[in-house]
Amino acid sequence: MEKAKVYFTDFRCPVGTSLLDKFKRLCKRAGLETMDLDGKFVAIKMHFGELGNLATIRPQYVKALADLIRAKGGKPFLTDCNTLYPGSRKNALDHLECAALNGYNPTTTGCQILIGDGLKGTDEVKVPVPNGEYIRNAKIGRAVMDADVFISMAHFKGHEATGFGGALKNIGMGCGSRAGKMEQHSSGKPKVNEELCRGCQRCASECGSDAIHYENHKAHIDEEKCAGCGRCIGACAFDAIETVQWDANELLDRKMAEYALAVIHGRPSFHINMVMDISPNCDCHGENDAPILPNIGMFASFDPVALDQACADACQKAQPLPNSQLSDHLAEKGWQCHHDHFLDSNPRVDWVTTLEHGEKIGLGTREYELVTLK
Repeated sequence: MEKAKVYFTDFRCPVGTSLLDKFKRLCKRAGLETMDLDGKFVAIKMHFGELGNLATIRPQYVKALADLIRAKGGKPFLTDCNTLYPGSRKNALDHLECAALNGYNPTTTGCQILIGDGLKGTDEVKVPVPNGEYIRNAKIGRAVMDADVFISMAHFKGHEATGFGGALKNIGMGCGSRAGKMEQHSSGKPKVNEELCRGCQRCASECGSDAIHYENHKAHIDEEKCAGCGRCIGACAFDAIETVQWDANELLDRKMAEYALAVIHGRPSFHINMVMDISPNCDCHGENDAPILPNIGMFASFDPVALDQACADACQKAQPLPNSQLSDHLAEKGWQCHHDHFLDSNPRVDWVTTLEHGEKIGLGTREYELVTLK
């Protein structure tokens, strides 16, 4: 496979110019305008962040992208799927409210927001995974797959499980329905915390496997019947159901790459990473710690594997910022330095596997040519 082109521009902005103009030039130069968008529904997949997290992409960048799509006759909409864990984005109503409070609405972004897997995270379609080794049919939010064109707009940052969160995580994990996220994260079955259970039976009404029964007004899950779809987790209003068996990070990385392939295979796609506010952990947190690295720039490519590889390489070349999780670890007495910023920030991660497996299954290539724009 020949090298993929990845386009890059930094955040330098002399007086009289605009970062939004630089962003638009980057998207155009990277090939967005060559795409047939006329009359097409264009899904812009992004992460709205948990309430309290201030590291997410500024809505002005999102509007700049939506304006470019509209100028080509496209019909853009923002989308993300509901979370598996309890929080401010576990159903569509809370998710939309969270997005609005974090600054994403039709006025600020220039387009509507659709939660990809519906009200309770159950509106999904099963999508075949070409060359899949772990996933035969990925469970993807229906609205994501209904779009004619798919664009990933990711905040590139550290991550406590996958090393970093970029295009592949934004696509693979982010587009999975609740059952899809469950499939990627865990091979186990959910459990009931009886102290939190109120016996409302809402979870049983949502279960498609007849796996939930009640004893002494408390829910119990029959593991032999349970399909592990995770729908009961989203149905519980009291956070009494949780996943307790998490897969190893390497297996998570491989499944995530296969889910990303399911999302973009066979249709036009384009990918953008904003490498800024590089917090050590995911935007799924209700807070964001100080950035571990300085702001680097904006990257775009048709190849999501090459894009993430280029961003990871740029991060490895950067100097750690003081008073950060990364610099604190490096300063610890006896710290065994890995010479890897993601691994030194979160010592149990394995980020290379996602890229290696993505390349192996035909999602893209790790070989790239970096084209720098001023």
